[in-house]
Amino acid sequence: MAAANKVFSSIKLLNSTRSLSTSATLKAIQNVTVIGAGTMGAGIAQVSAAAGNNVRLVDVNDKVLDNSRKGIETSLGRIAKKLFKDDPAKGTEFAKQAIERITFMTEREKSVETADLVIEAIIENLKLKQDLFAALDAAAPQKTIFASNTSSIPINEIAQPTNRKDRFGGLHFFSPVPMMKLLEVIRTAETSDETYKAMDAWGKSIGKVTVSCKDTPGFIVNRLLIPYMTEAVRMVERGDATPQDVDLAMKLGAGYPMGPFELSDAVGVDVGLFIAEGWEKRFPNDPTFKVPELTRKLVKEGKLGRKSGEGWYKYGDKK
Repeated sequence: MAAANKVFSSIKLLNSTRSLSTSATLKAIQNVTVIGAGTMGAGIAQVSAAAGNNVRLVDVNDKVLDNSRKGIETSLGRIAKKLFKDDPAKGTEFAKQAIERITFMTEREKSVETADLVIEAIIENLKLKQDLFAALDAAAPQKTIFASNTSSIPINEIAQPTNRKDRFGGLHFFSPVPMMKLLEVIRTAETSDETYKAMDAWGKSIGKVTVSCKDTPGFIVNRLLIPYMTEAVRMVERGDATPQDVDLAMKLGAGYPMGPFELSDAVGVDVGLFIAEGWEKRFPNDPTFKVPELTRKLVKEGKLGRKSGEGWYKYGDKK
């Protein structure tokens, strides 16, 4: 659930620029391939290019890539205006150089031929991810590090079809990528120290604050966030409190900027359900991962949150 944490952010803007005096260690990764040009993949490509990397952004067809290009150009334009508000010409040049560092392409095997780092950002489907990395493993140089942006699937399972498990890890970004400072750097039992250090250094080099986590369900943020949100729903199911009172209590009592139901609506009730159901299937005997029926009911009714106009709350002129 890469979108979940945007409501917890109080940052104003990601400083996407990187100092020209960056050390040789941080420059080890310069050629980055991002597979998947959706919201997350486009964001990862954008911050990588803005930091000076040569980026190849890959998807299945040109229409997807064209939409991605337009989105990146718009985002870079907004960032440039804020970063260079006193010098618009520099802002224009910053955005121009960043977009020029991105090559948009559909040939996935060709895209990794010179890659130092490959980041996968496709849909949360284990078999599709495994098939992708199996194909890329045969095409990429031995030096290339593979990483997944998955938010819910074990990295170790995704890496199984490859012959580079020591050069395989997780890079879990948060949406919107250009704004969110956090990057979870995930290492499996087989990820080498060299690979982990390279991923962590690269994350810092593109302006992220990195945290380290083992390959555990949901990593840090979602592992804590999903059970918190599902327990809030259970409280409502039991009649302990209303969504409004739960949200107000967590905002005023715990200092959270949003309560769990407001958060669920912002992220998408269906997004949270997708992750929770995946964990429930993997850990059927663990009550922590049991999905509340009330959440399933909302999704079946098409009440997905802000994006559908109704979730735990109704949206319009006012909530």
